[in-house]
Amino acid sequence: MITTMKYDDCFKELKDFLFYMLTIRGRSARTVDAYYIDLRTFFRYLQMQKNTAFANMMLDEIDISDFAFKELTQITLSDVYAFLNYTLSERSNSANTRARKVSSIRAFFKYLTVTAALIQDNPVKNLEMPSVRKTLPKYLTLEESIELLTNIHTKYTERDYCIITLLINCGMRLSELVGINLQDIRTDTIKLLGKGNKERIVYLNDACLHALEQYMPIRATIVTAKDRNALFISRNGRRLTPRRVEQIVEECLRKAGLAGKGYSPHKLRHTAATLMYQHGNVDIRVLKELLGHANLSTTEIYTHVSNIQLEQAAERSPLARVIIDKKITKNNSDTEEE
Repeated sequence: MITTMKYDDCFKELKDFLFYMLTIRGRSARTVDAYYIDLRTFFRYLQMQKNTAFANMMLDEIDISDFAFKELTQITLSDVYAFLNYTLSERSNSANTRARKVSSIRAFFKYLTVTAALIQDNPVKNLEMPSVRKTLPKYLTLEESIELLTNIHTKYTERDYCIITLLINCGMRLSELVGINLQDIRTDTIKLLGKGNKERIVYLNDACLHALEQYMPIRATIVTAKDRNALFISRNGRRLTPRRVEQIVEECLRKAGLAGKGYSPHKLRHTAATLMYQHGNVDIRVLKELLGHANLSTTEIYTHVSNIQLEQAAERSPLARVIIDKKITKNNSDTEEE
């Protein structure tokens, strides 16, 4: 099974939807698991509200495996609004979390009405997304990036240095990094498998090529690797998991004096994109292709202005060099009313 969850506690229509998203639409296992968690919470809430047998149970204990199809057809937009209010008041969900739940509910009912054609009317067709505050992406400065790369000294230095170098130069996702196979590497490119099983080619700069040149001889010595095709493997010869890479990044950040600042592998992706845009003057459309974004609007988050750009804007004002020394002199006019 590709996914990390079995969905055994789901009713038939929900289980079919999850496997449809996984196998037909090509959504990642983590994305489908998120759908599952969000929708399970939603249907547990409906059970608690509409079925007296569950009225006094904790939400996480409620079974949804026998949720009736008839009940499914009777769900209204008001039910969804009530659920979102519950997640806000009782579970203190953030706007981002509630927006994700709305996205999951909308995707499920679109499947029921359009793809599977099991119900005629979509009760959430007019459901809007909660307002989400747009925040600037968190990223390492150029100086912090250099400090991180300079202070990578671990038990597997060549491997870990290569991991950090690829993340911070290529802007690849964590899932893409751990999924790299040896045959994906060409002379100066790496083939990545992104969201929706979409492949893309990323070109390697000199720093990446040098890091790979240092690591590949070490990798070649592990001839008994259980995951023979994996580029990055553990001491046991298994492909590194996303969690293990997170731990490696955390260790390297700590040794560079950058712990506790909220940095992570995903923030290194933000760093790569931001530094390319701010210091490399990379066009936003090129950046979109490099990052594997489906929509340009997703990439536009990296067009946020930096302190450097703000300083440059102030310096480029036509009045920036107009300096007039005004000395205040006391005279009789000081006592006059203005």
